Amino acid sequence: MRWQGHRESSNVEDRRAGGFGGRRAGMGLGTIAIAFVAAWLFGVDPRMVLGLLQGVETVTTPASRQGPAPAPTDEAGRFVSVVLASTEEVWNQAFRQGGAQYRPPKLVLYSGRVDTACGFGAAATGPFYCPGDERVYIDLGFFELMSQRLGAPGDFAQAYVIAHEVGHHVQNLLGTMDQMQSARQRASQEQYNALSVRLELQADCYAGVWAHHSQQARNWLERGDIEEGMAAAAAVGDDRIQKRSQGVVVPESFTHGSSAQRMRWFRAGLESGQASQCNTFSAREL
Repeated sequence: MRWQGHRESSNVEDRRAGGFGGRRAGMGLGTIAIAFVAAWLFGVDPRMVLGLLQGVETVTTPASRQGPAPAPTDEAGRFVSVVLASTEEVWNQAFRQGGAQYRPPKLVLYSGRVDTACGFGAAATGPFYCPGDERVYIDLGFFELMSQRLGAPGDFAQAYVIAHEVGHHVQNLLGTMDQMQSARQRASQEQYNALSVRLELQADCYAGVWAHHSQQARNWLERGDIEEGMAAAAAVGDDRIQKRSQGVVVPESFTHGSSAQRMRWFRAGLESGQASQCNTFSAREL
């Protein structure tokens, strides 16, 4: 991606240093990978595994209740800021065309663990969105893990991940998250898993919509970038992760969708550029 020189977002909070849940000594990529795989093997929250591996309890304050944080100045942080700015432009226009106003999320860069309005987050869980404080949380060490352990390197692969999490913010603004929460109260675990898959695939499709319009506006994609995005979507498919971690695939336990499904819906948004083509909840086949 030719991302240098583009506008950076003012909505990035760099909390990777100081008393904001920073990384402890010895808390490297290997530790994160162990927690990530162990969580899949034993069916537990990877944040719990990460806490056991660290052997310490870190008390932090949710980002929404902390003071102002500086903007990132390193290359990796600035890349995230540029991608976030692009999502703001794309979704601002899309909401405006629909007669609504887009409220951009904050994006928090952290190291190790972080406290949020949705509870503790950890690098082992990967980037995530918290609707309670409308923030995307990213430990940039996950991108190293994605490249080295999951076989999905490249800057556009990282951009896809950011756009996917922003896609969850779009769902929150549109009320989809509230509908999911209501469904959780009356659905069985298997039924809720199936709904969760549709939620995640829609976020993939929204990421594709962003990619479509950001390319039209900036012409910043290079040869191989689309393939990087597809590789990232495939790498985080439930079937691939389950096969890698436990040697067997259990479709009933899927919460994010298979590799093929994630690539299909990312491509649907990428090729159409239309959020209306992302209604995974009414699709007969995923």
